Amino acid sequence: MNNDIIDVSTDDQRAEGLKAWGWLSYVLHLIVALGAVIPGAQPGALLLLVALVIDLVKRSDAQGTWQASHFSWRIRTVLWAGVLYIVTAPLWLLFFLPGWLAWCVISLWFLYRIVRGMVAMNQSRPLNV
Repeated sequence: MNNDIIDVSTDDQRAEGLKAWGWLSYVLHLIVALGAVIPGAQPGALLLLVALVIDLVKRSDAQGTWQASHFSWRIRTVLWAGVLYIVTAPLWLLFFLPGWLAWCVISLWFLYRIVRGMVAMNQSRPLNV
């Protein structure tokens, strides 16, 4: 019984220690997300790749804590957005307006997911993944 208390405390400390990495990742994602919805403000995919690498590397450290859901949330958000951008890319070649609209919707969805994650992390609570 006493070991359970120590484990919970250790998990809480580990989760709090991962917050700095989580915030760094969320801020990088946010910069990319804002750049995607603000015309002419494309910061580049490099920031997104840096954030994705951080999440992939630190994800195992978060196992067993409320932070684990945040790492999964960010990784899945990037992967789904990437797939959706690739799938809708031909719309740009065929018809400009549908391609532009599709990418606007994807970019807004991406921004929503990042902000939702940031709000949950600020409240130190997990996300439903």
